[in-house]
Amino acid sequence: MITDCLCRGSNPDALAYEASIKPLRYGWSEFNGILESSIKITNEPPTGMQANIHKALSNFNQETLEQCGKEAEFKVILFSLCYFHAVVAERRKFGPQGWNKIYPFNVGDLTISVFVLYNYLEANSKVPWEDLRYLFGEIMYGGHITDDWDRRLCITYLEELMQPDLVKQMVDEMLEKLPEDFNMAEIMGKVEERTPYVIVAFQECERMNYLTAEIKRSLKELELGIKGELTITSDMEDLENALFLDQVPPVWALRAYPSLLGLSSWFVDLLLRIRELETWSTDFVLPASVWLGGFFNPQSLLTAIMQSTARRNELPLDKMCLQCDVTKKQKEEFTSAPRDGAYIHGLHMEGARWDVQTGIIVDSRLKELFPSMPVINVRAITQDKQDLRNMYECPVYKTRTRGPTYVWTFNLKIKDKPAKWTLAGVALLLQI
Repeated sequence: MITDCLCRGSNPDALAYEASIKPLRYGWSEFNGILESSIKITNEPPTGMQANIHKALSNFNQETLEQCGKEAEFKVILFSLCYFHAVVAERRKFGPQGWNKIYPFNVGDLTISVFVLYNYLEANSKVPWEDLRYLFGEIMYGGHITDDWDRRLCITYLEELMQPDLVKQMVDEMLEKLPEDFNMAEIMGKVEERTPYVIVAFQECERMNYLTAEIKRSLKELELGIKGELTITSDMEDLENALFLDQVPPVWALRAYPSLLGLSSWFVDLLLRIRELETWSTDFVLPASVWLGGFFNPQSLLTAIMQSTARRNELPLDKMCLQCDVTKKQKEEFTSAPRDGAYIHGLHMEGARWDVQTGIIVDSRLKELFPSMPVINVRAITQDKQDLRNMYECPVYKTRTRGPTYVWTFNLKIKDKPAKWTLAGVALLLQI
């Protein structure tokens, strides 16, 4: 048979792929040989936005990124296209809510769009934003779309993602929302006695200044680069890409606290931390309930609790330990700090939940991954007074990654054997 001859004469290391072959007057039995020598392959988009974005970006090498005369504009719009491509692919998993009909969006749409982008940027002195949005939304990707509402959705995405001042808007918004740095000289002048809690507040304010100063410096530098007043450096490009992809820039993460949040949520979280410090540093009175997860170094507050009690009672610090009494209340129900220790909030339990009525750890409810904890009264006692009966030594971590983010061990009341909760991996998390 001719197919057998072709297979025998071909490179033995090559793979034969099934093609769209019309049988004509021959039956399918004529192609048994080539079918037996073939393998079946399916190429489907990856799952998840991040995986889709990485897959889209992997289609372009460094040479492609640097080939355009308007390199900065080309890179930004290319990233916009990759993000857009990931979005339209990811929406398919939501069925009719994503797209009214199923459309065969593929990598070919992305690559031809980038080719058109290159040609248009080379042929025009300014970026033709309207033309590009029309070509991508109405022809390249829009050529697949037959539903008017889906077409509107596609165009809206491009209008939101492909704007000349998209990154600049983000930079201006962040700079506007960031408050002034803490005036450490003025803050220290308010304090008559440097108690352990006051020292913790000083340290947190200094760390926050260190972080926000870098955020402001890098954003202002990028703003000048966008205006053309500075040459765009590799660091500025990394920052610009991170802003667009909603990722915390590495240069910020190095100066910040461990976090798994995207940039938008991370920045909101940062502003909340600053607000907490502003309230505390006004008069340095310990808040009624302290957000433990809002600290760069949560261990410092827990240590300060032991130091304060040890000094007041003239006890050696190495003989002290922490006792955790879980209350039945939320932070809004407290108006003042306790006489001994501190109230803390913002913790979540993983692997189980806290039953407020019985005051013990119990099995978690279905689909309840990170139930929140009530306010906990953390106070210092001497080690000889510590009672570990019916207690679970619960590790406390900063994030879900656990491991290097370990903070402390809280002893929590239980009814079952501790082994049950150890095997379940029960832990407290400061951030989810």
